[in-house]
Amino acid sequence: MVKETNRVAVYYRNDDVRLEERPMPKAGPGELLMRVEASGICGSDVMEWYRIKKAPLVLGHEVAGVVEEVGEGVTKFKRGDRITAAHHVPCNTCKYCLKGEFSVCDTLRSTNFDPGGFAEYVRLPKINVDRGVFKLPDEVSFEEGTFSEPLACVLRGQRIAGLRPGDSVFVLGSGISGLLHIAAAKALGAGRIVAADINRFRLEAARNAGADAVFPADKEVPEQLKKANRGLGADVVIVCTAAPPAINAAFRCADRGGRILFFAPSMPGETFPFPLYELWKDGVNIFFSYAGPPSDTAQAIEMLRSRRIMAHGMVTHRLPLAETGRGFQLVANAQDSIKVIVQPQK
Repeated sequence: MVKETNRVAVYYRNDDVRLEERPMPKAGPGELLMRVEASGICGSDVMEWYRIKKAPLVLGHEVAGVVEEVGEGVTKFKRGDRITAAHHVPCNTCKYCLKGEFSVCDTLRSTNFDPGGFAEYVRLPKINVDRGVFKLPDEVSFEEGTFSEPLACVLRGQRIAGLRPGDSVFVLGSGISGLLHIAAAKALGAGRIVAADINRFRLEAARNAGADAVFPADKEVPEQLKKANRGLGADVVIVCTAAPPAINAAFRCADRGGRILFFAPSMPGETFPFPLYELWKDGVNIFFSYAGPPSDTAQAIEMLRSRRIMAHGMVTHRLPLAETGRGFQLVANAQDSIKVIVQPQK
């Protein structure tokens, strides 16, 4: 390693992301240093109400790159390996992990990279190397590799919501999470897939991702869904937006015996009317999902490798590290962009 400093994009707020120089991290015992080739901007990165209280910090958790330095004791990886890494990893030993509830593990919620994926290089701590670093198959590009984390989250959500082959699916919100839900549901054998969004650019992207029908979510959503789904609600409703109209509409979009998956978080303290009697009467179940454990990441990588999920076409912008701030604006404005990829080596 000849460089002594590491270029990083530091988040202060959504409209203030600065390119700075920091000391180069080193791989300690059990650790890896990764040269970041691609890093995706996640919708959660621009949730200012959540991020700004921790600023300034280097964000970026959808990463893919190359092993640059191998710490003492690491035997599973060598310099030059193509990898992707999970920033949050479970302990695998607590009460919640032993029940399969990895996403509420205290360790998972406290682990992270050093400094973050919007950097030329990141140090992967020992616990991440042990259970959260995956080799990328040659068939999977670095750009596609960044999808392993968000796709793992999607696969976990659909698994806990009990998505079955033949189920009709309605996706509310056609940003990148919604598109991955559409593509994954199709790959896993879902029946009719319908999508809604307020943005027509994203509706076209939803159709390209595999939706059988799309409609703008600026009118009465349940009625439009039934028109698109042969007069019925959906077996599985997946809510990929925190917009209150979408959340409230979701309760009226599930068919009898259906399931609702709330995938996008709302702000702390927000509450919504809950039609308990109607949900009870119609046998509708509600699920929430956060993160994706290592097994879902491994499945995501295989789906990318086998081309069951075509992620490449979801990328709308590729930016050098110096333009990370522009990328944040593209994602925050949610207009004519879907997936924005930062390329730190450029």
